Amino acid sequence: MGKTFFIIGGARSGKSAFALTLADGMEGTKTYIATAQAYDAEMEERIRNHKDERSEQWHTFEEPLEVAATIKKAGSGVALVDCVTLWLTNLMGADLKDSEIISKAADLSSACRQSAANIVIVSNEVGQGIVPDNPLARRFRDLSGKVNQLLAESADEVYFVAAGIPLKMK
Repeated sequence: MGKTFFIIGGARSGKSAFALTLADGMEGTKTYIATAQAYDAEMEERIRNHKDERSEQWHTFEEPLEVAATIKKAGSGVALVDCVTLWLTNLMGADLKDSEIISKAADLSSACRQSAANIVIVSNEVGQGIVPDNPLARRFRDLSGKVNQLLAESADEVYFVAAGIPLKMK
C-alpha cells in the first residue's frame, strides 16, 4: 500500500508547489488529477500555469467529480490531487446534498488508503477567516472543514503550508 499525504494551506500559500516537489521526489509513474474547470479566461490561465509547472513525466487527468474512481485507476507510483476545494465546488455545483458530498469524501479517503500509489492531496484551509455573510459561502466553508478533517484524519502525513513554508502536522 502507498502512503497518503494531505497538504493544506491558504490561497497562494505555496501548497501546490510543495505538493509537486514532494510528489516529484517519489518513484514511479506520475499521475496528476486536476479538479479545476475553466469557466473563464482567468481560470484558463491558472490551469495553464499549473500545467507549465509540471514536467513531461506527469500524466494529467482532468476529473471534476469522480476523483476516487480516478485514484483507483492510478495504479502504482504517485497520484497528486489538486485540489479538494475546487472538487467540493464542483460537487456543490452538481447539486449534491451535504450527505452525498461527505460520502464522496469518504470514498476518496478509502480509495487513497487502498491504493498501491502514494497519494498527495492538496486542499485550501478556508476556516481561518471571518464568518461568511451568506448561506452558500457558509455551507462551502463548513463542508470544506468537514472534508478536510476527514482526509487529514486518514492521511499518513499532513502538512500545513504558509508563506511557502511547509509545517509537518502529522
